[in-house]
Amino acid sequence: MNKLPGIVTMGAILIVVSSVLGIWYWWSPLFTDVGYMPLQPLPYSHALHVGKLGLDCRYCHTGVETSAVAMVPPTQTCMNCHTLIKADSPKLALLRASWNSKIPIHWLRIHKVPDYAYFDHSAHLRVGVGCESCHGNIAAMEVVELKEPLSMSWCLDCHRDPSLHLRPHDQITTMGWVPPANQREFAEQQIKALHINPPQKCSGCHR
Repeated sequence: MNKLPGIVTMGAILIVVSSVLGIWYWWSPLFTDVGYMPLQPLPYSHALHVGKLGLDCRYCHTGVETSAVAMVPPTQTCMNCHTLIKADSPKLALLRASWNSKIPIHWLRIHKVPDYAYFDHSAHLRVGVGCESCHGNIAAMEVVELKEPLSMSWCLDCHRDPSLHLRPHDQITTMGWVPPANQREFAEQQIKALHINPPQKCSGCHR
């Protein structure tokens, strides 16, 4: 019985430590967020539009190179093509209704950092970080899903060493891009030429 308090104390400590480690590991965005694939109002296929037809990301997500946000394309962008292409398709009934009523389609957002964190698309694209680094190979997705955790530790890994994510500017929207054998050398030149110095302090993203 004299050993009982010590056993209970050690057991309690073990339970607390295990719980903390379990929450830290299993409740991280890597497990809770990655794979998120909501059903959108319209069955839009990136595999068809981007992968097969070759649409550039910037056609729909205008301003992504000059703005902090990528922008969800308005109905007008879709109707640039679909006034002629598959204009009577039943799958596009909601699109036509949006066009006629001037009421935007309520797309469900998939990629989102917390409100207390600041992310600027243009700052990343301007230095050569490709869309695929954060969004995955969109051109292969029939339905878009979250491929990366977008957590603070994930962002910091890249900020500490962005070398593997830097590309020539004409390749930023290329899906399936493979870094060349001299990627490190190219990245060092890019970092020096563009004065790339990703912030690692709290104020860099929490403003």
